[in-house]
Amino acid sequence: MDYYDIFISVLASTIRLSIPLIFTALAGLFSERAGIFDIGLEGKMLGSAFAAACVAYLTDSAWLGLGAGILCSVALSLVHGFASITNRGNQIVSGVAINFFIAGITIVLGQAWFGQGGRTPQLAPDSRFAPIILPGADVARDIPIIGPLYANVISGNNILTYLAFLAVPFSWWVLYRTRFGLRLRAVGENPGAVDTAGISVAWLRYRAVMCAGILCGFAGTYLAIAQSAAFIKDMSAGKGYIALAALVFAKWKPVPVMFACLLFGFLDALANFMQGKQVPLIGEVPVQVFQALPYVLTCVLLAGFIGVATPPKAGGVPYTKER
Repeated sequence: MDYYDIFISVLASTIRLSIPLIFTALAGLFSERAGIFDIGLEGKMLGSAFAAACVAYLTDSAWLGLGAGILCSVALSLVHGFASITNRGNQIVSGVAINFFIAGITIVLGQAWFGQGGRTPQLAPDSRFAPIILPGADVARDIPIIGPLYANVISGNNILTYLAFLAVPFSWWVLYRTRFGLRLRAVGENPGAVDTAGISVAWLRYRAVMCAGILCGFAGTYLAIAQSAAFIKDMSAGKGYIALAALVFAKWKPVPVMFACLLFGFLDALANFMQGKQVPLIGEVPVQVFQALPYVLTCVLLAGFIGVATPPKAGGVPYTKER
């Protein structure tokens, strides 16, 4: 395998591993831009993965699995909204509670329903999102340089992969070119001014967390029935927290969010590629070193080593209507 083949292989893996991060980071973007911090992204992703795998297994339909994943995630978002918007509870505590609850209930239900140690049965090919071969991919494969890039990286991905990258410009358009996006950003900066204009702060924030639920539903579904062929306990593996780090790193902007997620995906892909490989002057490095890189970078970013990353001014602060 020459260097270009290695590059293509790692790039293709980077894209596949970045998709759940992109969906989840965009989910956090909508929620936090409206002033609702969402630590529960991890739990929503895990819950939607479980729901999607269960329904896809029972119905042999990937699309029904996607619908179930979105429904589960939106329901959890509404719980978070009820706790933090309606009851003005602590947003961090609410998100952490969702994470703990889902981490436990998915294992309990998985064992009770399927008896496989908290995982779902293996999905049939018809129950998963299959790769899409783009026109001319087989012909272009033999073209130098451009051919392998088109055939192995751009082509051959499932529909959720393409939707993830389409969601980035769509999110930018919604946030910066629509009335809803303007109001959503305003309610995260100065909810009092929005309320004075006669716009419901609570309803805006509920819509923001529902948008976050929909995107987390896509992320969890991708994990269970696109990237994998079953639900495995704790399969989100901290990706919700990594997505939060990418969101902070990107300073709450959609396009930088995508590139930050691709960076984390690259580190994950590098860890997979380096298993059993020899490093010059060092020898074989334990794979755990490379596997830890995304989590180390997460800690570095969240510790504030990226410079000033100013969140929305009203983020994490419950709004009380002035009388």
